[in-house]
Amino acid sequence: MSALLSIDNLKVQFSSRDKSATAVDDFSLIVNSGECVGLVGESGCGKTTTGLSIMRLLPGNGKIIAGSVMFDGVDLASLTEKQMQSQRGRNIALIPQDPMSSLNPTTKIGRQIGEGLRIHTGASEADARKRALEVLEMVEMPRPSERLDQYPFELSGGLRQRVIIAMGLVCNPRLLIADEPTTALDVTIQAQILDILDNLRKELDMAVLLITHDMGVIAGRTDRVVVMYGGKKAEEAPTNELFSSMRHPYTQALLASMPNLENTTKHELSSIAGMPPNLSKEIIGCRFAPRCGFATDECRSEEPALTTLGGHSFACFHPTSGPRPLVIRSNDTAVATVTKEHGKELIRVDGLVKEYPIKGGMIRHKTGAIQAVSNVSFTLTEGETFGLVGESGCGKTTIGRMLVGLESVTAGTVHFEGRLVSAKGHKPSRPDRRDRQMMFQDPYSSLDPRMKVGQIIGEPLMIQREGSKAQQAARVEELLNFVGLDRMAADRYPHEFSGGQRQRIGFARALALNPRLIVADEPVSALDVSIQAQILNLMKDLQREHNLSYVMVSHDLAVVYYMADTIAVMYLGKIVELGDAESVFRSPAHPYTQGLLDAVPVPDPDRARERRGSQVRGELPSPVNPPSGCRFRTRCPKAQDICANEEPPFQDFGASQRAACHFPMKTPVTLGQHA
Repeated sequence: MSALLSIDNLKVQFSSRDKSATAVDDFSLIVNSGECVGLVGESGCGKTTTGLSIMRLLPGNGKIIAGSVMFDGVDLASLTEKQMQSQRGRNIALIPQDPMSSLNPTTKIGRQIGEGLRIHTGASEADARKRALEVLEMVEMPRPSERLDQYPFELSGGLRQRVIIAMGLVCNPRLLIADEPTTALDVTIQAQILDILDNLRKELDMAVLLITHDMGVIAGRTDRVVVMYGGKKAEEAPTNELFSSMRHPYTQALLASMPNLENTTKHELSSIAGMPPNLSKEIIGCRFAPRCGFATDECRSEEPALTTLGGHSFACFHPTSGPRPLVIRSNDTAVATVTKEHGKELIRVDGLVKEYPIKGGMIRHKTGAIQAVSNVSFTLTEGETFGLVGESGCGKTTIGRMLVGLESVTAGTVHFEGRLVSAKGHKPSRPDRRDRQMMFQDPYSSLDPRMKVGQIIGEPLMIQREGSKAQQAARVEELLNFVGLDRMAADRYPHEFSGGQRQRIGFARALALNPRLIVADEPVSALDVSIQAQILNLMKDLQREHNLSYVMVSHDLAVVYYMADTIAVMYLGKIVELGDAESVFRSPAHPYTQGLLDAVPVPDPDRARERRGSQVRGELPSPVNPPSGCRFRTRCPKAQDICANEEPPFQDFGASQRAACHFPMKTPVTLGQHA
């Protein structure tokens, strides 16, 4: 393979009024023709800045101050903006992290995709539209000809990501930079997108730079991996060698922070203490030393040089060997997997239904309904974590919002400690809601930017008239301590904190009134794996200390497996499988559950390649008009005629596992066999 992209000693600086930060420092990278290179690290490590530097799309205060970016013999760093325009989009394309913010909401999909071809080749409208259809077919877009005349808001997240990939491919680029292309997607859609990228790379002999914080994503997709930390290269090796013999403690710590379904026992997640370095200040010694369990005085006083041994490079004075760190945190111990004894019933959900009316016409009469939740029942006991998993649109967040009283119910009931708290026409009182709190997916949008953190956390106490002002202030300080934040945080605003710290603030607010139940809606989906581990460990610690009960809403099955005692798998508004976590994840009964498990990224290159192509395919059907019989049948590899004509009944597959399927993955048990 020949070097298509060669970055040498790149240095990128961001300037503000009174200081500057070196986001990328003396960084080098090679991407060969037809190769997929993974660029991995925490937020703020410089990986996205590197991608933007290649494209010359840095914000106004960012500047390449040293180094070269050679692409096919041309130094991109030295080109004028007009010269760069001939490269950008034609020879090098970018897949950004958020497709919705990158698509024009007022322009149809077909025209947006064909725009690059019209600009770079002078193609006619007809030729551009024809090419747009071709690339939509290449990215496996369902009903591609229909999509040409649709707008971005009419598509799901997975379909929008396909559009973005199609836009990148329209001019047959030689290099594709994929910046966190699947972070916000369900595991099933994520797997499909990654498969598409890998297949297109091989078919078109295209190089790919895959930027991500997820070690599982890069394991089965890349030829080589580069690990960044603090703007510098920490480690680089062929993918198989990196995962079998990691040399840098930071690389090992990233892997150990991930919940892993492949583990035979649950282990407390190894979190990386502290925060990444402040790149606006002078850094002496190894940048990872303040967070490293192996650091010595030498590491704190001298910067380690990049050492290369047989194609494996690392910058560490005390390299280790193996996929897991020897020491990351002292309490990295096995978590008991013994099923908890059932305590007192806390929540009972019976026949829960939620429909959203669709109105149209001149008089806005009801023309249909979105069936968000359809006849769902389950119970939750004290101190238990109940996991709700499924793809976006399956109804899991809607159930969570109904449990805490943020959504009314269409039918069915919710009982809390034996008393009715939610039913059609039932209006709960304000005190009735205090024992049920919610932890939101996006902590930044759920925290008032005009209020200081102390006011945000103390607001529930003020509304419920809990204690005097002095007592409320003391409670706020206590809560900050609970979630691992300094008391000085009370006088700062949300924007002054990192994503992980903001999630801790949201958790503290949810704990303010000593609730019995917390509904955690995708609480770590937008966080780096190291910060994710800190939040999940904190949630478990506080659960043990305060006998909290959680409803864990997530599409990340590895996270749910780590947290939950009981799992409910949802599909298109219905529960299709319900049982204890070990049974559901180790021996699933429903094909949909198995498909979700097969789609989870595995941080093992060999296992990841074995599982490719076995996950659920296609898009979720419309909840306005769900399929007859079994709702999963349109995507199920085992579906037969009976699946379209009859809704499958629930069957027992053990003492604590049930599933609704005509053709389950294992044999059901009959009454009396549980013993």
